[in-house]
Amino acid sequence: MFFFYFTVLQWSLFHYLSELNMTVRKIADGTYGLDHKIEVRRRSLFGPMAANVNSLVDRLHHALEEERKAEQTKNELITNVSHDLRTPLTSVLGYLGLIEQDRYRDEVELRHYVQIAYEKSKRLNVLINDLFEYTRMRYDSAELKLKNFNLTEMLGQMLVQFHLPLQEAGMTSKLDAKETSVMVKGDAAKLVRVFENLIANAMSYGKEGKKLLITVHTEEKAAVVEVINYGEPIPTTDMPYIFDRFYRVDKSRTQWSGGSGLGLAIAKSIVLKHGGTISVASDIEQTAFRVTLPLIK
Repeated sequence: MFFFYFTVLQWSLFHYLSELNMTVRKIADGTYGLDHKIEVRRRSLFGPMAANVNSLVDRLHHALEEERKAEQTKNELITNVSHDLRTPLTSVLGYLGLIEQDRYRDEVELRHYVQIAYEKSKRLNVLINDLFEYTRMRYDSAELKLKNFNLTEMLGQMLVQFHLPLQEAGMTSKLDAKETSVMVKGDAAKLVRVFENLIANAMSYGKEGKKLLITVHTEEKAAVVEVINYGEPIPTTDMPYIFDRFYRVDKSRTQWSGGSGLGLAIAKSIVLKHGGTISVASDIEQTAFRVTLPLIK
């Protein structure tokens, strides 16, 4: 009887091991997909091995999915950049070609062609710089120059610098700070870029509301900044994509009458690199971009 039960036990054990081996082989040769699960027999000596194999396959599946998404992202980036560069570059070459062939009536028309080529060149420069900045922040190749600074003071200085552009856009501005000193540690130049992008975005899409409000306060261990405009609300369908690169809410704008489409994506990358968060809320009354940054401990 002992020999019989021992034989049955051994057969069951090695039969399960054989099944494990066959399943792993079929996963390896592609017969089974990476979503295939090996049966885990808790009472078996090889049960933990089966669970570990399942975990390993899950991690491999996740890694392959991430690689696929990264490749797709790279292809989309190349496609978008190629499209955005081609249009203004074609215009620049076209007008310079007319000038080079002396195909203009007088000096006034010549200066007009030069002005158009110059404006298109500036747009190209904006896109290239934004793309470079986005790539550096996205792939962690940009080192942050950290220092302690007063966030309230920095925002106040920015509004002074934006006074004339805001005035030209027909907008008034106000800084509402609950505390005169909100100290954070970060790369001030990079964070200036964040709030420049948010203010420029408010000027582009919220100027009908005639005013811009920036609020600063603290919540627990975070500094909270809100950049608020009172223009048209962001459509609900656009909200999930607002921080995606090259995404523009106003579909009527061409690639070059609006911004580069990278401003909010850059802002998000910079804020995340500082350990903060960025989000947006929009309704018929106002659109508020909310940025949180860790306070100095």
